[in-house]
Amino acid sequence: MNKITLFLEGNIGAGKSTLLKILGDNIPTIEPVLEPTDKWQKINEKENLLDLFYKDTKRWAYTFQSYAFISRIQTQNESCLRSQSKNIQILERSVFCDRFCFAKNCYESGLMTSLEWNIYTQWFSWLAENYAAKPSGFIYLKTTPQMCLDRIKKRARTEEDSIPLDYLNSLHNKHESWLIQKMDIPKYLYETPILILDASKNFEKKGEEQEKTINKVKSFIEEILKSQLIPTRQKRPQQISL
Repeated sequence: MNKITLFLEGNIGAGKSTLLKILGDNIPTIEPVLEPTDKWQKINEKENLLDLFYKDTKRWAYTFQSYAFISRIQTQNESCLRSQSKNIQILERSVFCDRFCFAKNCYESGLMTSLEWNIYTQWFSWLAENYAAKPSGFIYLKTTPQMCLDRIKKRARTEEDSIPLDYLNSLHNKHESWLIQKMDIPKYLYETPILILDASKNFEKKGEEQEKTINKVKSFIEEILKSQLIPTRQKRPQQISL
């Protein structure tokens, strides 16, 4: 669809939806796409799969993780059709985060069986290869698990009231392993540029910090646009920490 596709990644409570709204309000060329939590909360308009996942993770881990990456692809494609005049998408999380952070954590924590994990990874490989847009870049909101927990408590979503710090610690390590250390990931993700933002800084309110954050994202987008004009034999910058 000739779109630049950026994914805004980070732990639960890192500030992704807040930053995405700010970017949408201040960069007119982008189409912000929120995580499809409404789909997870209203299956057939009545079943809350997200709530079930948190209340009984072992029972619902495979079901939720499978539906999560399918609904992400659906949401991304729906957004492309809605906003054909905008050529830059920034999406809250990616299917790759589902695979390398959340689903992998479920399996390694014993919340998915080996059979479920094998089925999940086979489904994922096929869908990601054939239906998910390849990322033009990642924006990683990095902060401490404790700060994430504090923000989760502050926003007080019903489904999240039982999230423990240990779970956030584990997810943080998975994000670091995937995005920073680049462990066990496909080559096309290894070569994808990453903008790392310090999410401990308060960019929520208008002011100097918010302006700095917006400008960093703008510069990152400009670098990606420039890289599309460079012959493929010249390597793109892989990681930018700001």
